[in-house]
Amino acid sequence: MADFSKTIEFIKSVYGNQEFTPLAVPVFAGNEKKYLNECIDTTFVSSVGKFVDRFEEEIAKYTGSKKAVVCVSGTNALHMSLMLVGVERDDEVLTQALTFIATCNALSYIGAHPVFIDVDRSTMGLSPDAMKEWLVKNAEIRNGECFNKNTGRRVKACVPMHTFGHPVRIEEIADLCAEYHIELVEDAAESIGSKYKGQHTGTFGKVGAISFNGNKTITTGGGGMMLFQDEELGKYAKHITTQAKIPHRWEFRHDHIGYNYRMPNINAALGCAQLENLDKYIVSKRKVAAEYEEYFKNVPDIEFFVDSPDTYSNYWLNAVILRDKEAQLEFLEQTNDNGVMTRPIWELMNRLPMFEKCENDGLKNTIWFADRVVNIPSSVRPSDLPKE
Repeated sequence: MADFSKTIEFIKSVYGNQEFTPLAVPVFAGNEKKYLNECIDTTFVSSVGKFVDRFEEEIAKYTGSKKAVVCVSGTNALHMSLMLVGVERDDEVLTQALTFIATCNALSYIGAHPVFIDVDRSTMGLSPDAMKEWLVKNAEIRNGECFNKNTGRRVKACVPMHTFGHPVRIEEIADLCAEYHIELVEDAAESIGSKYKGQHTGTFGKVGAISFNGNKTITTGGGGMMLFQDEELGKYAKHITTQAKIPHRWEFRHDHIGYNYRMPNINAALGCAQLENLDKYIVSKRKVAAEYEEYFKNVPDIEFFVDSPDTYSNYWLNAVILRDKEAQLEFLEQTNDNGVMTRPIWELMNRLPMFEKCENDGLKNTIWFADRVVNIPSSVRPSDLPKE
């Protein structure tokens, strides 16, 4: 059995030798209490309030989007994004099996079917090479739409996920989507602040979805956001996620089937305060990642996963790659037994009973990662933040 005691000591030292080193905890180092108190004092704690509008406007500006619309969760945001680009029951959606289950749950709410495409070794996200190979072999264009020759179903959308905050080769994926008449919806749940060639993730397709869950780089407690490059589509999204109510001083009239996906003002207030410190948080996370990278250069049989050329990652969750499955399990056991929280990659979607019959391309790299990857502590370090 391998001895990981020195690595455990190093990880603890990175975070100040705490008795327990968690995987990822939120940091509230700014105006959170001030803004929350304002919500309480004004009684605007629900979905009507100035912080909702402010949060949307500031995220749109930060990401370079034409319009941003808040939701209750990242899953809601992805579900709505897929509906807005026209995904319907029995359509197929190209995505990755190496992802959190929310990606597949969102398309399942519509009754669509995932097709699992392999990931890149350089990004851990959807591979444009594997995607192209699958499309050449299995897709055909009929009347301006893409169909799977094997199933006869329409291939309506593609959902790449920027794994652990590391951007995929999104430009190449976008080009393939355009060539095959497939809508691009980015699952940017984990990648707030991450960029590909200087452009923020979530802004390359028609819609992108972000998560602000409690363990994300910035949090609203729970919450999500849709990013739009089409302002009119964004306005429509805002309408149907607020129960499709026609504005009026007292009447309750609705013109579509609507959804109660509204983020409360009290959550948006947290988001506004968190966003003010986002760049500082990412600087801290990248500093931690650089320390890990330097340390693991001298550790045999463990590789620290770094961002690839043309990308700027927020390093939401740091990842190491072990020699094999046995070493992965030994590392998980020893770290968790000794006060360092670690976890494996999510169970692959194609191994879950709900999705085990879905089409896939063999998933060679996906399985390789699943047998080796471990996430290690990745929180923002308060000591890295500038003193006011």
